[in-house]
Amino acid sequence: MDTISLKISKNSYNELGFHYNWLDRFKIELFIEDDTVIIRANKEGLESLAKHLFLLSQDFVPNHYHLHYDDMNSFEDGSNALIIEKNNE
Repeated sequence: MDTISLKISKNSYNELGFHYNWLDRFKIELFIEDDTVIIRANKEGLESLAKHLFLLSQDFVPNHYHLHYDDMNSFEDGSNALIIEKNNE
């Protein structure tokens, strides 16, 4: 079986919060069509988002910490907002 490695820096999270590390040329857009949430992203966007989610899952990130994405900080213009919250309950 082939394996894929994912390198994550623990420095991306500290007591001041989360540092979003994006790969160059990332593109992500999110929109809602009827009752369906659609995330459309290129390779760099998907890899960046995967790293953020993996980091959020780590034990040193506190419960209820959340990541907030929207068209003002990371998604393409016109995208809807997305909040992903860690919940270990």
